[in-house]
Amino acid sequence: MRATLLLARHASCNKRIENDRMRNKISIAEYLYFLSIKYEVDFDSLLKGLVHARENQEISCGKLLIQCRQKGRDHDVFLLTNSCKVVAQFFVPKYLLDDTNRIGEPRLPHLFRKVSKPDIREIPKHIEDLRCGMKRITLKARIVDVPKAALVFTRFGGYAHVSNALIADETGTIKLCLWNEKINAVSVDSVVQIENARVTRFRGENQLRLGKNGRLNVIESSDFPSFKAS
Repeated sequence: MRATLLLARHASCNKRIENDRMRNKISIAEYLYFLSIKYEVDFDSLLKGLVHARENQEISCGKLLIQCRQKGRDHDVFLLTNSCKVVAQFFVPKYLLDDTNRIGEPRLPHLFRKVSKPDIREIPKHIEDLRCGMKRITLKARIVDVPKAALVFTRFGGYAHVSNALIADETGTIKLCLWNEKINAVSVDSVVQIENARVTRFRGENQLRLGKNGRLNVIESSDFPSFKAS
């Protein structure tokens, strides 16, 4: 009963903040903070995502896909989606994104600190179960294709090689983003064990990313099913 009341209060708070934002009763910083809480995205990461989206048009940020829809003289317009569903569209003044240190993390304890969500963890075991925003993914898959690596300039100021390998199991396929030495570590038809990966959305499709804590190991698994294209 208590958990139900807390969730109902949380939903009521969400609706009130969204309505207040529409009436310009809360600042853009407070609104972004609200979105970061609602979609479990780090506030600083959300701000950096807006900056990178302004430069690259589109970027994944946790459960959210951030798109820069329009660049104006004084502000930029952004669209946020979650699994292809529209979350919000809003504008951010250019001076804030030019110096994100101007945006301090708002303190809204009266809205969020007393609300706790039930601990629901999805642990997918097959590719068909993967959804955008999932984290800590562990599964086995077969390498179907490893396209020629492209040399890209990263946001850290250096160059790196990247390839979106196609992997498969008996339930489906998904692209796996590989960087630098991990590209040469795999080959077509090998079976890999993927650990601590996350699902993001890039250019309209889901893909697996390992991140700094993810692991990829080639394993001996003769009984793992071969992929057959439909």
